[in-house]
Amino acid sequence: MKRHKHRQETEAVRGGVDFRKKNGPLSTPIYQTSTFEVTDSEQQLRATHTDMFYTRYGNPTHTVAENAIAELEGADGALLFASGMTAITTTVLALLKSGDHIVAQRDIYGGATKFFSQWLPKYGVDVTFVDTTEYDQHARAIRPNTKLLYVESPTNPLVRVVDIKKIVALAKQHDLLTMIDGTFATPINQRPYESGIDLVMHSGTKYYAGHSDLIAGVIASRRDLIDTIRETRTTLGGNMDPHAAWLLLRGMKTLAVRVQRQNENALRIAQFLSSHAKVRRVHYPFLERHPQRALAMEQMRGGGGVLSFEVDGSGEDARRLAEALNLFTLAPSLGGVDSLVTIPVLTSHAMISAEQRAKMGVTDQLIRLSVGIENADDLIADLERALAVVTPVRQHAEVG
Repeated sequence: MKRHKHRQETEAVRGGVDFRKKNGPLSTPIYQTSTFEVTDSEQQLRATHTDMFYTRYGNPTHTVAENAIAELEGADGALLFASGMTAITTTVLALLKSGDHIVAQRDIYGGATKFFSQWLPKYGVDVTFVDTTEYDQHARAIRPNTKLLYVESPTNPLVRVVDIKKIVALAKQHDLLTMIDGTFATPINQRPYESGIDLVMHSGTKYYAGHSDLIAGVIASRRDLIDTIRETRTTLGGNMDPHAAWLLLRGMKTLAVRVQRQNENALRIAQFLSSHAKVRRVHYPFLERHPQRALAMEQMRGGGGVLSFEVDGSGEDARRLAEALNLFTLAPSLGGVDSLVTIPVLTSHAMISAEQRAKMGVTDQLIRLSVGIENADDLIADLERALAVVTPVRQHAEVG
């Protein structure tokens, strides 16, 4: 584990920066080039494994962003990808082979579920899905050929929290790799690598970038795994564009202040919804009555900017409510400065079967909110007005 030189807020702004005094640009330049000139063939050979050979292999703008991410995560190194799904697929394909087995929690992002359940079997890799917080199921699912435990915390879209210490202990007992999708938490709220997780993945599209204007994936890990994954990334070609990497760097500078505001806004909105007669259930782990609150507060600095809730009505009620909102834009994705609303059965989990969604607990009545940095009172007023489209049945919402 890498020793932190500064606190998270400082690392978000100055991570990956050379602090030696020099004359040069304050902002990292965009190396908007596909290839790099050399003076002779010998230099060509020396450059092959550097970030100044060919941008599919690497790029100086990428390097600064990757170093900044590694510093924030407390990892030896990091890699950028063209998307979060590219980060997942490239990493798994780099580290597993035909005949291997994965144990994955059941409620993860729909795209990851589809890759694990529909694509990996084509290449001879088996996957067993287990209930997210039933750690005995994780243990019983492990086989002699199991190589990886894959988790997501907090989860999408029910914001469940995984006990990272238990997952790490189980993996060490069986000599397995561990991989976590930490997108919802960000390294500001949670640093799984420092708790013993081997591979930390983020959809950099979300909080890392923070402005809904680029697509990116991130992996942070120890040096040997990073080197193996980099080689596969070069072959598969899932690199980021240098301009997108520069935008990612710019977004990271405000990561800490954005996440702090989003933590505060989301908690206030969750509290409002949990006392509303037209809401059946609220999913946000920092709520006082949430069954996972103690665990969440132990391993996270904040609850994050995503929450979900079920309207006390039908799926049609949920759709009408989402469409009635103004300050929450009806759009997929999350983590940006603008608040968004989405119906998971129509977006993030539309690509998997209704049976799989039912096992996860993703219902037609479920609405996911990505809370931005607007004024919390304005956001609550928008929700209160939109909730008028739902016919109430219950008096108080359930939590968790």
